[in-house]
Amino acid sequence: MSAHSETKTGCLLALVGLLIAGGQAAAHEAAAVRADFKAPAPGTYRLERIMASPDGRVVDSDRKRGQLSAYTRDKVTLLSLMYTACSDEKGCPLAFYTLDMIKRQLEASPGARGRVQLVSLSFDPEHDTPEVMRAYGGAHAKGGGTVPWHFLTTASKRDVAPLLDGFGQDVSRPAREEDRRPGDLTHVLKVFLIDRSGWVREVYSTSYLVPQVVVNDVKTLLLEDGVAMK
Repeated sequence: MSAHSETKTGCLLALVGLLIAGGQAAAHEAAAVRADFKAPAPGTYRLERIMASPDGRVVDSDRKRGQLSAYTRDKVTLLSLMYTACSDEKGCPLAFYTLDMIKRQLEASPGARGRVQLVSLSFDPEHDTPEVMRAYGGAHAKGGGTVPWHFLTTASKRDVAPLLDGFGQDVSRPAREEDRRPGDLTHVLKVFLIDRSGWVREVYSTSYLVPQVVVNDVKTLLLEDGVAMK
Protein backbone atom coordinates (compact mmCIF):
# COMPACT_ATOMS: atom_id res chain seq x y z
CA MET A 1 0.00 0.00 0.00
CA SER A 2 1.35 3.44 -0.93
CA ALA A 3 2.13 6.30 1.40
CA HIS A 4 -0.96 8.02 0.05
CA SER A 5 -3.12 5.17 1.35
CA GLU A 6 -1.66 5.58 4.82
CA THR A 7 -3.04 9.12 4.96
CA LYS A 8 -6.57 7.86 4.43
CA THR A 9 -7.09 6.87 8.04
CA GLY A 10 -10.22 7.01 10.10
CA CYS A 11 -12.58 5.76 7.40
CA LEU A 12 -16.02 4.74 8.60
CA LEU A 13 -17.85 2.44 6.23
CA ALA A 14 -21.52 1.72 6.81
CA LEU A 15 -22.83 -0.95 4.48
CA VAL A 16 -26.22 -2.66 4.95
CA GLY A 17 -28.90 -4.37 2.94
CA LEU A 18 -26.57 -6.42 0.76
CA LEU A 19 -28.32 -9.20 -1.15
CA ILE A 20 -26.58 -11.93 -3.09
CA ALA A 21 -28.97 -14.58 -4.40
CA GLY A 22 -28.21 -18.08 -5.65
CA GLY A 23 -24.44 -17.60 -5.47
CA GLN A 24 -24.70 -14.81 -8.05
CA ALA A 25 -25.29 -11.10 -7.63
CA ALA A 26 -29.00 -10.90 -8.36
CA ALA A 27 -28.94 -7.54 -6.61
CA HIS A 28 -26.26 -5.24 -5.26
CA GLU A 29 -27.83 -2.92 -2.73
CA ALA A 30 -26.15 -1.01 0.05
CA ALA A 31 -26.44 2.03 2.22
CA ALA A 32 -24.27 5.04 1.50
CA VAL A 33 -20.56 4.65 2.08
CA ARG A 34 -19.31 7.51 4.22
CA ALA A 35 -15.91 8.62 5.46
CA ASP A 36 -15.18 10.91 8.38
CA PHE A 37 -12.49 12.82 6.49
CA LYS A 38 -12.35 14.94 3.35
CA ALA A 39 -10.68 13.34 0.35
CA PRO A 40 -7.61 15.27 -0.91
CA ALA A 41 -8.32 17.21 -4.07
CA PRO A 42 -7.20 15.60 -7.35
CA GLY A 43 -3.70 16.57 -8.40
CA THR A 44 -2.61 17.78 -4.95
CA TYR A 45 -0.62 14.59 -4.33
CA ARG A 46 1.27 11.93 -6.24
CA LEU A 47 0.53 8.22 -6.41
CA GLU A 48 3.77 6.27 -6.64
CA ARG A 49 4.31 3.18 -8.73
CA ILE A 50 3.78 0.15 -6.51
CA MET A 51 4.29 -2.76 -8.91
CA ALA A 52 3.72 -3.81 -12.49
CA SER A 53 0.33 -5.45 -13.00
CA PRO A 54 0.66 -9.12 -14.00
CA ASP A 55 -0.48 -10.58 -17.29
CA GLY A 56 -2.10 -13.88 -18.12
CA ARG A 57 -4.92 -15.61 -19.96
CA VAL A 58 -8.49 -14.51 -19.25
CA VAL A 59 -11.97 -15.11 -20.70
CA ASP A 60 -14.59 -12.39 -20.99
CA SER A 61 -18.33 -12.73 -20.38
CA ASP A 62 -18.87 -13.52 -24.08
CA ARG A 63 -16.36 -16.41 -23.91
CA LYS A 64 -13.74 -14.47 -25.85
CA ARG A 65 -10.23 -15.46 -24.76
CA GLY A 66 -7.43 -12.95 -24.46
CA GLN A 67 -4.74 -11.48 -22.22
CA LEU A 68 -5.40 -9.50 -19.08
CA SER A 69 -3.04 -6.82 -20.37
CA ALA A 70 -5.70 -5.90 -22.94
CA TYR A 71 -7.75 -4.68 -19.98
CA THR A 72 -4.97 -2.99 -17.98
CA ARG A 73 -3.32 -0.80 -20.62
CA ASP A 74 -4.11 2.46 -22.42
CA LYS A 75 -6.77 3.48 -19.89
CA VAL A 76 -6.79 4.12 -16.18
CA THR A 77 -8.18 0.88 -14.73
CA LEU A 78 -9.87 -0.06 -11.49
CA LEU A 79 -9.54 -3.83 -11.12
CA SER A 80 -11.35 -5.84 -8.47
CA LEU A 81 -10.40 -9.44 -7.67
CA MET A 82 -13.60 -11.21 -6.63
CA TYR A 83 -15.91 -14.20 -6.88
CA THR A 84 -19.65 -14.14 -7.39
CA ALA A 85 -20.62 -16.42 -4.48
CA CYS A 86 -19.00 -14.11 -1.91
CA SER A 87 -21.50 -13.05 0.74
CA ASP A 88 -19.15 -11.12 3.03
CA GLU A 89 -20.66 -7.63 3.23
CA LYS A 90 -17.16 -6.16 3.53
CA GLY A 91 -15.85 -8.19 0.59
CA CYS A 92 -16.95 -8.58 -3.03
CA PRO A 93 -20.47 -7.10 -2.58
CA LEU A 94 -18.87 -3.96 -1.15
CA ALA A 95 -16.51 -3.78 -4.12
CA PHE A 96 -19.35 -4.15 -6.62
CA TYR A 97 -21.50 -1.51 -5.00
CA THR A 98 -18.62 0.93 -4.62
CA LEU A 99 -17.43 0.46 -8.20
CA ASP A 100 -20.98 1.09 -9.37
CA MET A 101 -20.98 4.42 -7.49
CA ILE A 102 -17.55 5.31 -8.85
CA LYS A 103 -18.62 4.49 -12.41
CA ARG A 104 -21.57 6.85 -12.14
CA GLN A 105 -19.40 9.68 -10.84
CA LEU A 106 -16.75 9.21 -13.51
CA GLU A 107 -19.29 9.07 -16.32
CA ALA A 108 -20.46 12.51 -15.18
CA SER A 109 -16.90 13.85 -15.56
CA PRO A 110 -16.11 14.70 -19.22
CA GLY A 111 -12.37 14.23 -18.73
CA ALA A 112 -12.84 10.61 -17.64
CA ARG A 113 -15.01 9.56 -20.54
CA GLY A 114 -13.26 7.01 -22.75
CA ARG A 115 -10.15 7.14 -20.56
CA VAL A 116 -11.19 4.95 -17.62
CA GLN A 117 -12.39 1.35 -17.33
CA LEU A 118 -13.48 -1.04 -14.60
CA VAL A 119 -12.60 -4.74 -14.41
CA SER A 120 -14.02 -7.45 -12.15
CA LEU A 121 -11.84 -10.57 -12.36
CA SER A 122 -13.00 -13.80 -10.72
CA PHE A 123 -10.59 -16.08 -8.92
CA ASP A 124 -13.18 -18.91 -8.81
CA PRO A 125 -13.22 -20.17 -12.42
CA GLU A 126 -14.79 -23.52 -11.48
CA HIS A 127 -18.02 -21.73 -10.60
CA ASP A 128 -17.68 -18.36 -12.29
CA THR A 129 -18.11 -19.27 -15.93
CA PRO A 130 -18.48 -16.50 -18.53
CA GLU A 131 -22.24 -16.94 -18.31
CA VAL A 132 -22.19 -16.55 -14.53
CA MET A 133 -20.00 -13.45 -14.83
CA ARG A 134 -22.38 -11.95 -17.39
CA ALA A 135 -25.34 -12.53 -15.07
CA TYR A 136 -23.35 -11.08 -12.18
CA GLY A 137 -22.57 -7.93 -14.13
CA GLY A 138 -26.15 -7.45 -15.24
CA ALA A 139 -26.65 -4.29 -17.28
CA HIS A 140 -23.01 -3.32 -16.76
CA ALA A 141 -21.83 -6.44 -18.60
CA LYS A 142 -23.84 -5.49 -21.68
CA GLY A 143 -21.48 -2.62 -22.40
CA GLY A 144 -22.37 0.92 -23.24
CA GLY A 145 -21.59 4.04 -21.30
CA THR A 146 -18.43 6.07 -21.37
CA VAL A 147 -16.70 4.08 -18.61
CA PRO A 148 -16.86 0.38 -19.60
CA TRP A 149 -16.97 -2.39 -17.01
CA HIS A 150 -15.51 -5.76 -18.02
CA PHE A 151 -16.37 -9.00 -16.22
CA LEU A 152 -13.62 -11.58 -16.64
CA THR A 153 -12.83 -15.09 -15.52
CA THR A 154 -10.25 -17.68 -16.51
CA ALA A 155 -10.48 -21.08 -18.15
CA SER A 156 -8.99 -22.88 -15.14
CA LYS A 157 -7.43 -22.51 -11.70
CA ARG A 158 -4.08 -23.00 -13.42
CA ASP A 159 -4.64 -19.80 -15.43
CA VAL A 160 -5.76 -17.71 -12.48
CA ALA A 161 -2.92 -18.78 -10.15
CA PRO A 162 -0.15 -16.59 -11.66
CA LEU A 163 -2.50 -13.60 -11.71
CA LEU A 164 -3.22 -14.01 -8.01
CA ASP A 165 0.49 -14.38 -7.31
CA GLY A 166 1.28 -11.29 -9.36
CA PHE A 167 -1.30 -9.18 -7.54
CA GLY A 168 -0.37 -10.62 -4.15
CA GLN A 169 -3.91 -11.90 -3.57
CA ASP A 170 -4.21 -14.80 -1.14
CA VAL A 171 -7.22 -17.06 -1.60
CA SER A 172 -7.91 -20.22 0.39
CA ARG A 173 -10.71 -22.70 0.94
CA PRO A 174 -11.25 -25.74 3.20
CA ALA A 175 -8.72 -28.45 2.39
CA ARG A 176 -11.20 -31.31 2.66
CA GLU A 177 -13.63 -31.71 -0.24
CA GLU A 178 -16.49 -32.62 2.11
CA ASP A 179 -16.06 -29.30 3.95
CA ARG A 180 -16.35 -27.14 0.86
CA ARG A 181 -19.47 -25.06 0.22
CA PRO A 182 -20.37 -22.25 -2.20
CA GLY A 183 -18.99 -18.98 -0.93
CA ASP A 184 -16.36 -20.58 1.32
CA LEU A 185 -13.33 -18.91 -0.27
CA THR A 186 -11.34 -16.85 2.22
CA HIS A 187 -9.67 -13.69 0.92
CA VAL A 188 -8.94 -10.07 1.72
CA LEU A 189 -10.73 -7.50 -0.44
CA LYS A 190 -8.34 -5.78 -2.84
CA VAL A 191 -9.11 -3.29 -5.59
CA PHE A 192 -6.21 -2.06 -7.73
CA LEU A 193 -5.80 1.30 -9.42
CA ILE A 194 -3.68 0.81 -12.55
CA ASP A 195 -2.33 3.55 -14.80
CA ARG A 196 -2.28 3.54 -18.62
CA SER A 197 1.15 1.90 -18.66
CA GLY A 198 0.07 -1.04 -16.51
CA TRP A 199 1.56 0.13 -13.21
CA VAL A 200 -0.41 -0.41 -9.99
CA ARG A 201 -0.57 2.99 -8.33
CA GLU A 202 -2.88 2.27 -5.40
CA VAL A 203 -4.37 -0.75 -3.62
CA TYR A 204 -7.65 -0.35 -1.75
CA SER A 205 -8.77 -2.64 1.04
CA THR A 206 -12.12 -2.48 2.83
CA SER A 207 -11.12 0.46 5.02
CA TYR A 208 -9.94 2.62 2.11
CA LEU A 209 -12.56 1.84 -0.54
CA VAL A 210 -14.36 5.18 -0.26
CA PRO A 211 -15.91 6.35 -3.56
CA GLN A 212 -14.77 9.98 -3.49
CA VAL A 213 -11.24 9.00 -2.51
CA VAL A 214 -11.02 6.54 -5.40
CA VAL A 215 -12.56 9.00 -7.87
CA ASN A 216 -10.03 11.66 -6.85
CA ASP A 217 -7.21 9.14 -7.27
CA VAL A 218 -8.43 8.31 -10.78
CA LYS A 219 -8.61 12.01 -11.63
CA THR A 220 -5.10 12.48 -10.24
CA LEU A 221 -3.78 9.93 -12.74
CA LEU A 222 -5.73 11.59 -15.55
CA LEU A 223 -4.25 14.97 -14.63
CA GLU A 224 -0.83 13.32 -14.67
CA ASP A 225 -1.59 12.35 -18.29
CA GLY A 226 -2.44 15.95 -19.15
CA VAL A 227 -6.21 15.50 -19.22
CA ALA A 228 -8.14 18.60 -18.25
CA MET A 229 -10.51 17.75 -15.43
CA LYS A 230 -13.63 19.70 -14.50
